[in-house]
Amino acid sequence: MRDVLDALVRAWRSGQTVGLGTVVRTFRSAPRDPGAAMLVTVDGASTGSVSGGCVEGAVYELANEAIGGAHPVLERFGISDDDAFAVGLTCGGILDVFVEPVNRETFPELEQVADDIEAGRPVAVATVIEHVDPARIGRRLVVWPARAAGSLGSEDADRRVGEDVRGLLSQGETGTLHYGPDGERLGEGMRVFVSSFAPRPRLVVFGAIDFASALARLGGYLGYHVTVCDARPVFVTSERFPGVDELVVRWPHEYLAEEIDAGRIGPRTVICVLTHDPKFDVPTLLAALRGPPIAYLGAMGSRRTHEDRVLRLREAGLTDAELARVESPIGLSIGARTPEETAVSIMAQVIQRHRGGTGAGLAQETGPIHRDSDPGEEVVPLVG
Repeated sequence: MRDVLDALVRAWRSGQTVGLGTVVRTFRSAPRDPGAAMLVTVDGASTGSVSGGCVEGAVYELANEAIGGAHPVLERFGISDDDAFAVGLTCGGILDVFVEPVNRETFPELEQVADDIEAGRPVAVATVIEHVDPARIGRRLVVWPARAAGSLGSEDADRRVGEDVRGLLSQGETGTLHYGPDGERLGEGMRVFVSSFAPRPRLVVFGAIDFASALARLGGYLGYHVTVCDARPVFVTSERFPGVDELVVRWPHEYLAEEIDAGRIGPRTVICVLTHDPKFDVPTLLAALRGPPIAYLGAMGSRRTHEDRVLRLREAGLTDAELARVESPIGLSIGARTPEETAVSIMAQVIQRHRGGTGAGLAQETGPIHRDSDPGEEVVPLVG
């Protein structure tokens, strides 16, 4: 929903009804992730995409029907359908799209949700996409860390689903959950799609060098909240790092230790140590490896430089298992030379670690292009 939020809120504020199609499940080589959305307004304008162009026409028609008063509907598109080629999903994937009417009556909490997303406050929206009682399809529960609004149709369902949704929200995960009709965790009869809008994942770059500037720009483009930290104020300037969310002049290991103590470093944090100087990078890596688990930890330097770092870190008491968490030399082997190419190499490795890719050329592999979760495991962690 994030990609169509501005248009959705404008229509909502004007009192219009729009048709909203949301990808709620994908597997095999489906082109978009769960949460991708397409919006159709009363004047026929469309915003967003659910398939990169493959099935937009079919979803457009369903959205127009929703505007005209049709009930919410869950439709599957893919190679399992005889009409797969008719709607254009020739990529070999399968995706489920939930199409619903949205207006002030069906989604009274939308403005508050939009404000929270804009401010970076965590919020999740849980929507019933399948139910044995058709009247409950489309019901939604908006969940914040300490409260909830709306209802899925019963107090038991609201309580149980709300608890599970908070767990997903804490990890920034979006996906589909299964329950019995009233939220029974071991039952069948209700499917709930959860869109989590957590604060952006963090990219913390230590070392204000040219490579850091390129990495910060790419990290921002990929949706990360970017922090650049260096102890040398002459290098940590807005001229060298335009558009970066945070510029910090501190000794890196001191800043990192404070962020860990404050609970701002976690499983959605990427840390790249580019200082390339033992007096900076060794204590910073030591703090990172003794902190909580994070998404990625990389350190720039040659193999000889890293061998020296490893000796120093071992002397500080780190184990081989802890040291194995450091990616160094940093990045994928793509022949990168320039700062910009190196930034691509690093962020490609971050994506590879997150998504479970091999790093090989797609033409040299077989099987699905998109490495989504198993069809039976429907909760899909998102980077952003």
